[in-house]
Amino acid sequence: MKVKDITAAIEQFAPLSIQEGWDNSGLCIGAPEDEVHGVLVGFDCTPELVDEAVARGCDMVVTHHPLIFRGLKRIQGGEPVADAVIRAVRAGVAVYAAHTTADKVIAGVSGAMARRLGLRDIALMEDEGGYGLGAVGTLPHPMTGEEAIAYVKEKFGLAAVRVSQPVACVEKVAMCGGSGASEIDAARATGAQLYISGDISYHHFFTPEGFMVMDIGHFESEVDIVEILSKVIREKFPTFAVRISDNLGRSNPVRYY
Repeated sequence: MKVKDITAAIEQFAPLSIQEGWDNSGLCIGAPEDEVHGVLVGFDCTPELVDEAVARGCDMVVTHHPLIFRGLKRIQGGEPVADAVIRAVRAGVAVYAAHTTADKVIAGVSGAMARRLGLRDIALMEDEGGYGLGAVGTLPHPMTGEEAIAYVKEKFGLAAVRVSQPVACVEKVAMCGGSGASEIDAARATGAQLYISGDISYHHFFTPEGFMVMDIGHFESEVDIVEILSKVIREKFPTFAVRISDNLGRSNPVRYY
């Protein structure tokens, strides 16, 4: 198996051509012709994930978030991104990310959120010719704002969420995994009464009557993509070694006390 075989399978699911202009999805470290004997799938390419890949005999790492997101002026030890780059290069581990590419397919990040909630009539929130950010759908039955909060917490296994003033009734829900504050207006335009995302700032919680926002956390809103990406590769190569990080549940850098 070669790196290009793995990347082709992922890009059939989430084409590189649809990524946002500011993104850096794709092959970050390695060459298409490099041989691959095992793939480790995780959420962020941390030094620890690279070490785990080496320990488990994997010479390719696939993550959601890109390892190199902004330009690096120097690569020196002691900083997480640089350490991950150094360890991957030294060990000959290829690194690939499916970031906004996986955000913009309905079978990806936001669609997974909608499926967790058991929504009906799931569609793209912003349809750009079959691709687009976010998803929207209807709840199994109408709920009060408070009931919707409890429902989301249960379905995502959350101890706490950040919400604006609860509305009287929620039927339609819009969502965008990750940092989705910029999509609030698009969510409102769908007619949704509830918008779910992560990294929503203070001022965005001042919402108009009949509309509420909910911040469930960046990691929490996107983590299902790890299983999705691993499944994409397994379905294409059923006998190939594809593993999910043993530390996935502990890899969220945000701690709650």
